[in-house]
Amino acid sequence: MVACVGVLWPGAAMAHNVSKRDASFVESNKGAAIGPFLYLGAKHMVTGYDHLLFLVGVIFFLYRLKDIVQYVSLFTLGHSTTLLLGVLGHVRADPYLIDAVIALSVVYKAFDNMDGFKRFLGFQPNTKVAVLVFGLFHGFGLASKLQELTLSQNGLIENILSFNVGVEIGQVLALSVVLIGLSYWRMQGGFLKHAFATNTALMTGGFLLLSYQITGYLLQ
Repeated sequence: MVACVGVLWPGAAMAHNVSKRDASFVESNKGAAIGPFLYLGAKHMVTGYDHLLFLVGVIFFLYRLKDIVQYVSLFTLGHSTTLLLGVLGHVRADPYLIDAVIALSVVYKAFDNMDGFKRFLGFQPNTKVAVLVFGLFHGFGLASKLQELTLSQNGLIENILSFNVGVEIGQVLALSVVLIGLSYWRMQGGFLKHAFATNTALMTGGFLLLSYQITGYLLQ
């Protein structure tokens, strides 16, 4: 986790950005291209630091597969809704502010995992509702980047749906790796002992992302 935080600052700008090569393909594409858009969606999720950090926080203390599926499904519902609404419904928002909320979601989940709400504020937010709401912002974060590109209307629905499915495929792949790592760590012992420090590092990563986005908003 500390290693992840170390690469966050120089790579923060790429958390949602579409590479020039991918942007060139998307803008030049005419018609349905299901396979390529599936790949681009999966690539986005696997390389999206903010998405992954939030999901790590979400599943950090989840042990039962049923609970993991439930929480990830809520995130997926939110993420998919605003991705499609943003691109197909042309709903826009300032990308820096959206990404700032996404960064705040990482801070929130780490603080929640540290039992910070009960310890310092005397209450516990509904975690399921929070995951769903933050999922909405994560979806808008991606939509805001796609809105910067000139997308062909020919095959747009098929391509965006394929992209969204690709995002979910990438999410499953990334979470599978995370779960394997967490499961191994729990078997070795010392998991609970180092949980607080790990979530502190997770929160630090969230604050780095947050400061980057706020700075970008003020300077734009």
